[in-house]
This record gives sequence, structure tokens and C-alpha cells, in this order.
Amino acid sequence: MPTPTPPADPLFAAGQSFLAVIDVQAAFLDKLAANEAPALLARIVWLIAVARAQGIPVIAMAEDVARHGGPVAAVREALPEGSDIHDKHVFGFAGQPAILAAAEALGRRQAVLVGLETDVCVAQSALGLQAAGFRVAAITDATGSPGQAHAAGLQRMGAAGIVLTTAKGIFYEWMRDLPTLARHLALKAAARDAGVAL
Repeated sequence: MPTPTPPADPLFAAGQSFLAVIDVQAAFLDKLAANEAPALLARIVWLIAVARAQGIPVIAMAEDVARHGGPVAAVREALPEGSDIHDKHVFGFAGQPAILAAAEALGRRQAVLVGLETDVCVAQSALGLQAAGFRVAAITDATGSPGQAHAAGLQRMGAAGIVLTTAKGIFYEWMRDLPTLARHLALKAAARDAGVAL
């Protein structure tokens, strides 16, 4: 079997990425340990702010809104004004034609995933997007599942070739250089409040 040709730029680029915010709903956050949910939510909200500051599109979704409600208030308030919340009725969002079409319409081939749950909707979305031709990263400290399920989901994705990185890691990939970083010093200050040590 031939060795795959590595991408010309192995890093994720702000101009080629979109951020997918998956199922950050009370029904799923409440399944986490009490000390985990606030920190996870803070990192997700911070990454939404990073994406917005860099002009990176954000696609938000929630599983079965009629049953579970939409994203929690902190996420709704962080999203760009007028953002659609896609009502997701599949576990991997690449399997829902309207959401996949919204991702395709962005013209960006790098998908960065945050949200819940790591071993189900995040993992299935990552694998589905990869099969659809996207390069995919899952943010290890901005995804969550109860107990050992988080580690199992990360292992599943990593074994399939999904890039696993951290909120800090993707921040610096999107920034790339000191002049860009200097224009976004407010994000560095906000990172401390989100528990991200830059």
C-alpha cells in the first residue's frame, strides 16, 4: 500500500479551517463530573472567540433540539450574531445532508471539532468528515465524554488518522506568527480565564 502524500502544509490554517461546535447541551454536560463541565465549556467558548477573531467560520449544532434543547447559553452568546443552530438527528453530522452541505459551502477543507460526546458524535463526525475529504482535528481538551469514554473516543479517532491537538495547539496553528499574535493579545488574556495556559 503506498504511503499517503503528506499535505504541503501539515498545520491547520486560519484561512482554510472552520470550527464545528457539536452538541454543547445541558443534557450532555450534566453527564460529566461536576468539576469537568465548567472548564470544558470555558475552553469551547474561548475557541469560538478565537475563531471569530480570526475570521474562521463556526458551524453550531445540537442533537434533537425538541428533546434536549439547544446549546447552552454561554455557547449561544459566543456564536456570531445570526448563527444557525443545526438540529442534528444523526450522530455523525456528515451523515445529515443539510449540515454537510453547510460545511461544504464554506469552501474550507480543514474541520476543527469541539463539543460532546467524544466517543459518539464527535468521533462519528470526525470520521464522516474525513471520509468526505476533509482534514479533521479534534481538540482533546475541548471535547468531553463521561469517564473512560473520552479517552476511548480520542483513541478511536487517533487510530483513524484524525489529528488530535489541544486548544493551545490549535490557537498557535491558527496564529502562526508573532505579528498575528500581537493583534490578538486580548485572546491571550481571555485564555487564562478559560484555563488555557498559553
